[in-house]
Amino acid sequence: MSESATTGVTGMSVAAAFAGMRSVAPVVFRAGCPDCRGRFELGASALRLAIGASSRTTFYSFTYPDCGAAVRKPAGERIVELLTGGGVRTLRLHSTV
Repeated sequence: MSESATTGVTGMSVAAAFAGMRSVAPVVFRAGCPDCRGRFELGASALRLAIGASSRTTFYSFTYPDCGAAVRKPAGERIVELLTGGGVRTLRLHSTV
């Protein structure tokens, strides 16, 4: 980039800006199946997080890859923090009242 006439700041290329960054390993979550008791690891894209108005309506869900069981578990504050920080897609539920 060239120097800006209005600010006097020298620009930086995208390649130069990201040159010192390292690649980030994908986040993996460990889970278990309540039906077949299998243990496995899932990427963030395999999980869904729903955040409701109360703890009863805040949960995460996934499908166990081996037996196909749909799993839904409550998500407290710490679980919500971990899942959102790990890139899990989030759905915010709104009340109709």
